[in-house]
Amino acid sequence: MSTFLLILLAAVLVFVIAAVVVGREAHRLDAVAPRSVYIPEEAAEFVAEYLPADTQARLTPADLDQLLTFHMRWLHSKGLQPSNVVDRRQDIATPVVIAEDSVAAYLLGEAERNGVEILDDVDVVHVVDAHLAYFEAIGAVGPQAAPDDVIDAADAPDAPDVPDV
Repeated sequence: MSTFLLILLAAVLVFVIAAVVVGREAHRLDAVAPRSVYIPEEAAEFVAEYLPADTQARLTPADLDQLLTFHMRWLHSKGLQPSNVVDRRQDIATPVVIAEDSVAAYLLGEAERNGVEILDDVDVVHVVDAHLAYFEAIGAVGPQAAPDDVIDAADAPDAPDVPDV
């Protein structure tokens, strides 16, 4: 009888320990941002296929890569591409909404400064739309903001130390 009691006590103890460990890990994982992996080659391929045919004809692969790099730098400067994201808690205090017109204006300026020839400004708008579609496809975009909550990322404070990508 005492052996049966010891086995029952051990089984209950193992169950309690397992329940505590699983519960703690579930709680920890719930607080951690999901991992969205940005792969530059995959992004460039996705964006190139997403672009309208006339935009594809006007942009070279090198131009597209440059525009995507400029876009990533802009995102980083707005704090939307943090350096350390592994097991980082979800700590966005102020939502930042990407306004495509301010991103397009930034990309046009960067293209001009860096000698990237843009034949039609609408191509930049298409690149931004396609790049945002890639972010949505990999799960790196949050929910759509309500009109009352819109804060333009151009008004958001710039992050310190923006390294060249």
